[in-house]
Amino acid sequence: MNNKKILAIVGMAGSGKSTAVDLLVQKYNMPYIYFGDITLQEMKKRGLESGQENEKKTRIELRQNHGMSAYAKLSLPKINEYLTTNDYVLLDGLYSWSEYTLLRQQLETPIILVAVIAKRKIRYDRLQNREVRPLTAEESEKRDFAEIEQIEKGGPIALCDYYITNDTSLEDLKAQIEQITSELAIGSKKPI
Repeated sequence: MNNKKILAIVGMAGSGKSTAVDLLVQKYNMPYIYFGDITLQEMKKRGLESGQENEKKTRIELRQNHGMSAYAKLSLPKINEYLTTNDYVLLDGLYSWSEYTLLRQQLETPIILVAVIAKRKIRYDRLQNREVRPLTAEESEKRDFAEIEQIEKGGPIALCDYYITNDTSLEDLKAQIEQITSELAIGSKKPI
């Protein structure tokens, strides 16, 4: 019997997806795939400097060349590789509905969507105060609209299997992750 699972962490910018991924990796030593690495690798290949504009341009071009499912398509070999030796694979950065549907068509392993959500003001405050690529509230709202309208980000969030509300404390976030992993019968290596 195949007990393998793919956990895809989805959510809007500033919701706490990266924190949830970090906690899951620390506790369960899950291999994870960050879809954003594809952008960074492509920029490096092209000799582009790091920065939001070059990242945005590269993402757009990758989707123009490979379709809206570009990141899932380009990540499939690594996902399949990890599934040969692991029971769980964690995906960070699955954004579009097309990515999700492509993975469902190409993989026999169930994909569990876990949405990390937070109030908009809290997300925008986090984005404004983060050390890497801080955004103003205006920039954050512009990004939200672009991600919903242009890259189909709402579909996987709306259809998720689990919601984590990340409006309070790290301890609360950990407790919600524990509840989900317990329901999914994901074995523990050490306490979060």
